[in-house]
Amino acid sequence: MSSITKEQVYEWLSGVTDPEVPVLTILDLGIVRGVKMSEINGSPSATVVITPTYSGCPAMDVIGMNIRMALISRGIRHVNIEMQLSPAWTTDWMTEDGKRKLNEYGIAPPLRKAANPLGLFEEDNIACPRCGSEETELVSQFGPTSCKSLYKCTSCHEPFEHFKCH
Repeated sequence: MSSITKEQVYEWLSGVTDPEVPVLTILDLGIVRGVKMSEINGSPSATVVITPTYSGCPAMDVIGMNIRMALISRGIRHVNIEMQLSPAWTTDWMTEDGKRKLNEYGIAPPLRKAANPLGLFEEDNIACPRCGSEETELVSQFGPTSCKSLYKCTSCHEPFEHFKCH
């Protein structure tokens, strides 16, 4: 069996970033659901199971290619990417470090647990990632990507994106 471990693969995956929000890694997003190691004809093989943030997310092809490049460049000759659609991805799978990175990058992170049924129809008080004020207003439910909405801070008057909770 190859000397490449699952732990090494996870370490290498920690360098694969999201093409739409490059400050986040695929591990920060929580889209990596598992890694399986094996051998094919004496060569190391890895299967990486990922769940898209949205069904049909256009970034998944690029993410799959980047995973392949990261692993092949380190000696894994056979890389299989499996898409797992169920259970559906949720912002609950994002790491706290990933949420911190989003805020520092200027994108307000999701606030509450997506599975919280009591907050389903409530509007969150989205804090401005620039000045911290909660005096903000929704400009559009739809931002530059499906997972973000647009807000404006009424304190510092800066526009910003919010990573929607789902």
